[in-house]
Amino acid sequence: SDNTLIGAEALSRRNHPGLGRIGAEALFDMAERCGRAAELTSHIAIRALAVASDWPATLRLSLNVSPADLAEANFASTILAALTVAGFAPERLTLEITEQALVSELDRSGKQLQRLASRGIRIALDDFGAGFCNFHYLKRLPLRVLKLDRSMIHGIVEDERDLAILRAILAMARARGLTVVAEGVETEAQRAAIVREGCEKWQGFLGGKPMSTVSH
Repeated sequence: SDNTLIGAEALSRRNHPGLGRIGAEALFDMAERCGRAAELTSHIAIRALAVASDWPATLRLSLNVSPADLAEANFASTILAALTVAGFAPERLTLEITEQALVSELDRSGKQLQRLASRGIRIALDDFGAGFCNFHYLKRLPLRVLKLDRSMIHGIVEDERDLAILRAILAMARARGLTVVAEGVETEAQRAAIVREGCEKWQGFLGGKPMSTVSH
């Protein structure tokens, strides 16, 4: 809420010589079709942790988790091994999952996430508000962070209905002991609005745009 930098999220991009920049969604779609999604996730985690290991100890790293990741029986072991190699404290890592990644095999996914959470890793439900907002996940999973989709923030300055929805979500999150991060904050007015409502953390172009830190 006071504009202090607390961490960064690792984003996957490919600068292809012929196709130009390829975003994360397209990259993982291609990787899943050829059965290499887990390998891509492992590569991103290892490289991101190597970069983050040089950060000040006050900064956190966030990594995204795909449906293919949670389907891998050794996913938790892969993440824990990568942390060991990088010498990165588990308490500084947040894994972000979406509802899409949880729609099947919830029990198995929950066990993997519980194992990671027991080691100190924070689990965040990403893009909350963009899907079905299934509150069942808030009961079944070891969640510590709720990341509000940018669509939940877009109209809070101009539309009282949007602001009322934000207030309701924040109240629910506080009751569950969850930290809330507002995504897609692009203006000072939006930042001021979420701070007034008690949302202490945010992410968006107001703070910074994606930047290159890993070249390979």
